Amino acid sequence: MSEMTEINLSDYIRDIPDFPQPGIVFKDITPLLADGPALRHSVRKMADQFRDQKIDQIAAAEARGFLFATPLAIELGIGVVPIRKPGKLPYDKRSYSYELEYGTDTLEMHVDGIEPGQRVLVVDDLLATGGTVEACCKMIEQSEAEVAGCAFLIELGFLNGAEKLSSYPIFSLIKYD
Repeated sequence: MSEMTEINLSDYIRDIPDFPQPGIVFKDITPLLADGPALRHSVRKMADQFRDQKIDQIAAAEARGFLFATPLAIELGIGVVPIRKPGKLPYDKRSYSYELEYGTDTLEMHVDGIEPGQRVLVVDDLLATGGTVEACCKMIEQSEAEVAGCAFLIELGFLNGAEKLSSYPIFSLIKYD
């Protein structure tokens, strides 16, 4: 397949009904990940959206966000800052706790991962309710950096996550309403 060929990325997303529980239709990205040209196309399409902007770092929450953040960072010639669950990072950390529907969760990143004044792009595979990415954005702002935008392979528009992130530019390659 030539580089100039447009690829319909939706063709590489598999629906898995009733996963992880009845009534949920899981959007499975593994067929896209398994296809080199489709994966390359998705990364380049994301990169094209931000190529002309001054982006200093990419931040991504584990684990599937890493799958797009790292090749995107390589494409843009910048670094990646992993944001992880507690206990996974070995150095001095910044933590951010946030509310879930039932309880709380916490994310951490190294204190030296993002410097004050940097412009940071937050990347994840999927935008659902927006809670995790919002927490990433808040932690970046606590680092005195600017959230340059949020990029996703897939957005589940019917879950209204974009509303939670409305103070940031949002870009999604595939949107399901």
